[in-house]
Parts: sequence; C-alpha cells; structure tokens
Amino acid sequence: MKAFRAAVEAHDMDAVEALLAEDVVFTSPVVFKPYRGKAITAAILRAVERVFEDFRYERVIGEEGGHDHALVFSARVGDREIGGCDFLHLDESGRIDELTVMVRPLSGAQALQSAMAAQFERIAEEARGAATGTAGTGTAS
Repeated sequence: MKAFRAAVEAHDMDAVEALLAEDVVFTSPVVFKPYRGKAITAAILRAVERVFEDFRYERVIGEEGGHDHALVFSARVGDREIGGCDFLHLDESGRIDELTVMVRPLSGAQALQSAMAAQFERIAEEARGAATGTAGTGTAS
C-alpha cells in the first residue's frame, strides 16, 4: 500500500492515522490480545515511530488495488537489529481495518517490548485524548 508506506517513511503520523478505519484491529508482535480502534492503534504507531531507529521498508508484497499487503522492514531498537513485516488488510473503502506486525529475532522482539513498555503511559494518554478529542497529535518527532 503506497500511501501507508509513504506516510511512514515521511514520519507523517497524521497521514498514517488518516488511513486507519475507525474499527481497525492492531495485532502487536509482543502482546497477546489485539488492540481495537483507531485511537489506540494510532497512539501505538506513534510510539513505534519514536522507538524504532533506522526504520526502512525493503519491499512490498501484494497486488496493486488488492485488499492484502505485506511490507517487509528492518529497524533497530537500541543495539538490536530487527527484521519484520507489516501485514495490512484494507476494507471496502480503502482504509486499513487490520494491521498485524511480526518481528524477529526474539532478542529484537524483547528489546521492542521493553521500549514499548516504557511508552505505555504516553500511549494510553494519547489514546484517551484522541477518543475525547483533546489530544494534540501532529507529526511525531
């Protein structure tokens, strides 16, 4: 999905959020239970953008105009290299209604889990604010 990739690569988290369906389901690589809803998913993605270093998409798998896409990426969390894939499903209106992330190796997933745990309070605050319309979003830094 070109729009998602372009927004992520530009660090334009407002554009990423605009691509999410209201009822999007986000499946994390480090948490068992999926997250449901645009506000929490956008807050998580903003945190990931803060945590990942040297993030780059390496290839995209999927048919242009199709509903299913896989975006293969590499990144770093601290001193750990991570390889991963974002699996996207688009609804009939072209919004992302499912986003599943897979990462490897285990040591990289553990580093990601630790880094994201440190972001938990901010994620929860951003999600609450977005749900009530009081959060300032903007492009993540």
